[in-house]
Amino acid sequence: MQLHLFSTPGENDIRYVVEASRPYLEDKDDPIVAFLPLASLYAERWMELNEKSFRGLARLETVSAELMTQKEIEDILRRAALVYVPGGNTFLLNHRLHISGVMPYLRKKIQSGLPFIGFSAGTILCGPNILTANDMNTVGTPHFDGLNLIPFNFFAHYADDGYGQSVQDDWLGDYHFFHDNPVVMLSDGAYVKVDGKKTTLVRGNAWILRKGAEKERLEQGKGISP
Repeated sequence: MQLHLFSTPGENDIRYVVEASRPYLEDKDDPIVAFLPLASLYAERWMELNEKSFRGLARLETVSAELMTQKEIEDILRRAALVYVPGGNTFLLNHRLHISGVMPYLRKKIQSGLPFIGFSAGTILCGPNILTANDMNTVGTPHFDGLNLIPFNFFAHYADDGYGQSVQDDWLGDYHFFHDNPVVMLSDGAYVKVDGKKTTLVRGNAWILRKGAEKERLEQGKGISP
């Protein structure tokens, strides 16, 4: 299983996403990227940026939960060299994946080796649930189970300043009144890679909050354990 998880996609661009995608695409003939911009109501605003960034490397095939059948979405995933899930509203993303019926197939494909690239909402999706998303559940989804690919929940856009962190720490600590799994907090620019069963902080700043313990700053290059 290959996951490349970011808090942000780049520096006013999506360079982190493209860099992580390149090894899976550059040696293939006309590779396809399954592009799932399902966390946004305004995905068309970002289409030009994404298509331009992947130009010459791969062709994006965009998934629509409203306009495609489950079979059509699964066909794109079956043919894809990788799947790319950008940010937005995590609850909307999860809702669309659940109502489309594609969630089990997506999970199976990723566990079987389909590389996954995600940032923000796309990263949060990979945990057991999406309850640590700092979004409004405006869609009113009753679906909170994530892809459950790794035993960590994620919190994206973790604050850089002490006051901001303390506010977020209090909020995230409430999660452990009801759930036991750790929460990994990613500052903007952070990159976590999952290679098989090994999870590593590759770049940037990140912390882990375990139930009943103080948060711990993660070391770059060192494996992250629950």
